[in-house]
Amino acid sequence: MHVVVIGGGIAGTSAALALHKAGISVTVCEAHPGSAGDLGAFLTLASNGMRALHAIDAATVISGVGFDLTELSAMGADGVPLMTRPMGESGHPPYRFRCLRWSALIAALQAEVVRRGIPLRHGAAFVAATQDASGVTASFADGSRITADLLLGADGLNSLVRRIVDPQAVTPRYAGQRVFYGYTSSAQPPSAPGRITMVRGQAASFGYAVSPAGETSWFARQSATAVPETGPVTAALRDDLVQALRLDSTPTADIVAATDNILVTNTSDLPDVSTWSRGRLLLTGDAAHAASPATGQGASMAFEDAVVLAKALRDSDSVDEAIALFEHTRKPRTRRNMEASAALTGRGTPPPVTPAPTSPDTELLRQMNWEAKLLG
Repeated sequence: MHVVVIGGGIAGTSAALALHKAGISVTVCEAHPGSAGDLGAFLTLASNGMRALHAIDAATVISGVGFDLTELSAMGADGVPLMTRPMGESGHPPYRFRCLRWSALIAALQAEVVRRGIPLRHGAAFVAATQDASGVTASFADGSRITADLLLGADGLNSLVRRIVDPQAVTPRYAGQRVFYGYTSSAQPPSAPGRITMVRGQAASFGYAVSPAGETSWFARQSATAVPETGPVTAALRDDLVQALRLDSTPTADIVAATDNILVTNTSDLPDVSTWSRGRLLLTGDAAHAASPATGQGASMAFEDAVVLAKALRDSDSVDEAIALFEHTRKPRTRRNMEASAALTGRGTPPPVTPAPTSPDTELLRQMNWEAKLLG
């Protein structure tokens, strides 16, 4: 079996690693000529995402990138701590949350793809696909073609593969919040090793974590109209954010004021994608179930997709059967995440402080267990 993966980001590279482990031939095609690393955004990999990476022998590739998070703290607008609790599977080091830069994660995953001998084509801009009973052929802007048994659309929020799978598919929508990202070694906010602090401010939801080296990584989600252009912020936009944060008695405004380079992006999501496949074309990651970043599960959901898809293809008698099993397994879970993120982002109302489970449910454990079949 041969699978061509469109997109060399988080979803595409993790899928390639999982498929390779399952003994399936795979080629990854990335439109960007380089790694396409976003220099500003950072993310957290949740415990379920780390479990998925371990299942495909890929967790060690990020062991030198970022740092562990073991504790979650919440702070009110008055600066008073609301609660502190263990985060995810903090008692199990292999599955601890991890904080790292998006660009570093992409670079590590792409390097592992190459190390395992999986073809990774940069500058391969996908333009079209045709299929028949024997397989699917992907066409690229340079005139090249690849024929495979399955084409996997891992090309993100604005997926071209999704438009081919379903010309009537929903388009991404603005989810109601701007998100600012930054790093600074000049600020010294209250923190503790392995802690991420969430601040429920009047003007923005804010989160920050301090690395062992003393660098503060932070984000701010602000309910407002979409910014005309994403990327480095203007001085005026930065000053507006600082002034808004000064409404609170928290360290957030000082953190932003101490940051030289800040990025801003508009949150986007997909209200629902009912059709994930058409024949030998299948969607994965954000192409199928993009959620706003409020739950912090984007990368982890993609890693889960990778494990489930590889196992489905490994254990099924046909590609059609594998696709059906993948969709049956993944759609309910990803829909719940999309709905939870939309509620947190679109309504602008902080959720109540409630204890979170410290271990995944039994069904997810079975799905992420490489040796266990998805059914039976």
